[in-house]
Amino acid sequence: MSARDPIARLGTHEVTNQPPPFEDYNLYDGDPALKSALAREGAGWAEDKVRAMGALAGDDRIIQLGRAANRHGPELRTFDAFGRRIDEVEFHPAYHDLMRLASAHEVHSIAWTAKRPGGHVAHTALEYLLTQAEAGVCCPITMTYASIPTLRSQPDIAAEWEPRILSGAYDPRSIPAAEKTGATIGMAMTEKQGGSDVRANTTRAEAVGAGGPGAEYRLRGHKWFCSAPMSDAFLTLAYADKGLSCFFVPRWRPDGTRNVFLIQRLKDKLGNRSNASAEIEYDGTYARLVGEEGRGVRTIIDMVHHTRLDATTAPAGMMRQAAVLAVHHARHRTAFQRQLAEQPLMKNVLADLVLESEAATVLVMRIARSYDEAATNEAARAFSRIAVAVGKYWINKRLPNHVYEAMECHGGGGYVEDSPMPRLYREAPVNSIWEGSGNVICLDVLRAMEREPDSIAAFVAEIEATRGADRRLDAAIDALKDDFARKSRDESQMRRITERMALTLQGALLMQFSPAAVADGFCASRLGDNWGRTYGTLPSGVAFDDIIARARFDRG
Repeated sequence: MSARDPIARLGTHEVTNQPPPFEDYNLYDGDPALKSALAREGAGWAEDKVRAMGALAGDDRIIQLGRAANRHGPELRTFDAFGRRIDEVEFHPAYHDLMRLASAHEVHSIAWTAKRPGGHVAHTALEYLLTQAEAGVCCPITMTYASIPTLRSQPDIAAEWEPRILSGAYDPRSIPAAEKTGATIGMAMTEKQGGSDVRANTTRAEAVGAGGPGAEYRLRGHKWFCSAPMSDAFLTLAYADKGLSCFFVPRWRPDGTRNVFLIQRLKDKLGNRSNASAEIEYDGTYARLVGEEGRGVRTIIDMVHHTRLDATTAPAGMMRQAAVLAVHHARHRTAFQRQLAEQPLMKNVLADLVLESEAATVLVMRIARSYDEAATNEAARAFSRIAVAVGKYWINKRLPNHVYEAMECHGGGGYVEDSPMPRLYREAPVNSIWEGSGNVICLDVLRAMEREPDSIAAFVAEIEATRGADRRLDAAIDALKDDFARKSRDESQMRRITERMALTLQGALLMQFSPAAVADGFCASRLGDNWGRTYGTLPSGVAFDDIIARARFDRG
C-alpha cells in the first residue's frame, strides 16, 4: 500500500468525538435547584456536609465502588463450614465501603441528631446525592433512618437501640448488637398471599408470658420480601391475640445466641442488585411487641411514612443523574457537523429532561420541610401525609421513561454495561413498587381526601399561594379544586387526580422558586395544552438553553 494512501495512516483505535468520563465533579455545587432548596427549606446550616457528599458522589473512586457492588452482588451462606445454620449474606467489600460512607456522613441519622430545624431536609439532600453514587445502599440506610419514630412508640426498646442506630459507625459484623459500634434496621411486612394487603398476613405471634408492650413473643410464619436481611434487627407484622401487631426482631437473642431468622433464598432482582432482598421464615423466633397488640399497622405506619419520603427522594436523584449525563454527552458529541447539544431537536429533549428533574427536586425538598415542621404544626403534618404520597406516585411514574429517554441521547454507547445508563435504567422501577405500588399510593391519597380533610386544606393552601402568577397554573388549580369539591369519589379516576395534584403542586413550587425559563417551560408543557406524549415535545418559545444550563457542568 502506498505511503501516500490516507487509509494507511489511520490508526485502528484512535478515539475521537467521544465525551470524557463524567467524574470528579461536585454534584451538589453543580445542582442549582438543590442548592437553593437546601437553604430555602431550612437546612442551610448543613451545606458543608451536603457539599462533601456531593464531592464524594461525583468522585471516580466512589463511582467505581458502585459498579463493583452491583457487578459482584450479595451471596447467601445458609450454613458455615461445619454445618451450623448461620443464615448470613456476604457482600462485596465495595458495598461495605459505601455503607461506611453513608453512615459516616449521617445520611441515616442527621434528621434525628441535628437538634435543629431542617434535619429531614438535610437528610433528603444527602440521600438524593447518595442515590447518584449507588442506589442499592440507600435501602438499608433508609430503613434505619425511618425506624426511629416507630421505635420511639416503645420507649424501652428505643432507649436501648437508638444510640446504636444513630451511631456514625457502620459495623457489618454478624455479632450481638450490644458488642457492635453501630446498628442497622430492616423491615419485613409483606407475605406471598397478601403483598400490600398486610391484613392478609398469616404470621402468628404467641406471648411468652403475659404479653403486652415491650414483652417477649415467639413468631411463626414467612415474609415474602425482607430487604437488607443482614440488618441487626427488623420491624415486622404478625397476628397476636388482639390482632395484627408490630414486633421488633433482633438477629441475636439477649442471651447472645442466634435468633431463628431463616433466610430461604435471595431474590434475583431486575435491579437494585447490590442490595440483598430475601424470603425469610420465623420458627419460634424471639421478638418484642412494639406498641399495643392489635395496632400494628398504626404503629409501623410511622416507619412507612418516612420510608416513603426516601422512595420519593431516590427517583428525584436518579432523574437528576440521568439528565446530567444526557446533557454531558450531548455537549461533547458531534453529529452531522454540529454538536448534539446545539441541534434544535436535541435541545428540546434535553430541556424537557431537565424540566422534569428540577420539578422533582423542588417537590421532594418541599415535602421534606413538611416533615421537619410536622412535630409542631398540624397543617404541616397533614400536608406531609398527602404530599409524600402524591410525590412518590408521580416522580416514580415519570422516572423509567425519563431514564430511557436520557439513555437514547447516548445512542448505542448508552445501552452497553460500560455506561452507567443500564444500571440506572434497571434501578428506575424499584421505588414505585416498594412501599406501595401506584394503585396502593393512589388509594392512600383517596383515603386522605376522605378521612383527613385537613390534608386537602393544607394542599390547597400551598398551591393557592401562587394564585395570579400564571394563567395556566390558575386554571390547573381551579380544575383540581373542582375535583376536591365532588362529594362522590370515583376510585377509578384516582390516578388522574393524583397526577393532576402532582403537576399543579410542582408548577406552583417552580413558579415561586425557579428561574422564569424553568417555570414558564413547565407551565407551557405540563399545565398547558401544547405538549406531546414523549419527552422532547416542548412547545416553541421555551427557553431551551436557559433550562439546559441548569444541568451543565463545566471545569473551573
